[in-house]
Amino acid sequence: MSEAGREREGGLVPFLPSALAEAVAADWVLEFSCCCLCRYFVEECEAEFRRWRDVAQAVSNGFSKVTMHQKKMVYICQLLIRIAEGKRLECHFENDTTISPLESALSFWTLLEREESKLNTLHEEIRRLIQIQVVAVYMEKGYYKEAAEVLERLFTDSESHKPLRMKLAAIVKSKDPYVPLLQSFSYSLLLSKVKSYVKLFLKENRTNFLLQAATKQVESEGGEVRVLQNKTLNVKEERENNLEAKQRPAEELRSTTDWLTGDISSRVRPPSKKGCRTSSVQRLKNLKNVEERGDDLPCSRRRQPWTYEEDKKLKSGVREFGVGNWTKILIHGDFNNRTSVMLKDRWRTLCKIK
Repeated sequence: MSEAGREREGGLVPFLPSALAEAVAADWVLEFSCCCLCRYFVEECEAEFRRWRDVAQAVSNGFSKVTMHQKKMVYICQLLIRIAEGKRLECHFENDTTISPLESALSFWTLLEREESKLNTLHEEIRRLIQIQVVAVYMEKGYYKEAAEVLERLFTDSESHKPLRMKLAAIVKSKDPYVPLLQSFSYSLLLSKVKSYVKLFLKENRTNFLLQAATKQVESEGGEVRVLQNKTLNVKEERENNLEAKQRPAEELRSTTDWLTGDISSRVRPPSKKGCRTSSVQRLKNLKNVEERGDDLPCSRRRQPWTYEEDKKLKSGVREFGVGNWTKILIHGDFNNRTSVMLKDRWRTLCKIK
């Protein structure tokens, strides 16, 4: 045995993995961080998304050379990071500060399209939405000169681009960011389409070595339930704090883009009717119950155990109206003689025991 080998065996020199082993480990971390970033983008978990954004950035920057199978993961991570900051024009990803986050995202979308074996309608829709929103965001912020300049950069003189380019040029000239065309190709629609693409990517890349290895390790130690409970509690508490910090009045419902962009100037939108099966009579009854009893819990009222159906209605209401809008959730839900305070307390309980 060589001198170096004896010293290593004796513990004098720490074991150093080979460059090949480091590359394999880095590939696993990239795969895992990309998976987490995609999942939290789809689930709109701001804190977790930002955490894994930093991990994905660090791992991607650590590669001296990106292999063929790593390219798509790197491009997706960079795309999502830029889409998430799409409305923050003060945020720069390129050396050229005139390039907005969405215009930078468009360049990575172009790279992603090159990695696809076959392009479909979804690819074209996302490309067109990004192009339109690059112009729209400048207009929303009042930068009409920049909107005209980026319009010239993004839309070529080809016949396929000509009709849309002419319409957008007229819109920029009118200085009206709220015309029907821009509303039809909204930022919310862009997010929805990108989420659809990300879901397909996650479905096609279910195999994740680190996640599988970690699951086997936890199961072998018999600590799966305890670990998941602790993790869920920490994540839920942090998520609740983030959501409560962003709660808004019932008449100013924030759009799904708020968690991504940090833009507090979201437009008012009516509450969705999807999944709301409660009749008008029941909503009026709940509203009357709120008006008569208020938010205080009478001391004389007997405690009623929460049913599984009530818990489902509470979760559905939080998803639709947001944490903090307990009165609105109560009005639109079919709860068994509950108050908004009861809903708030039950939600906190669910976050802790889930």
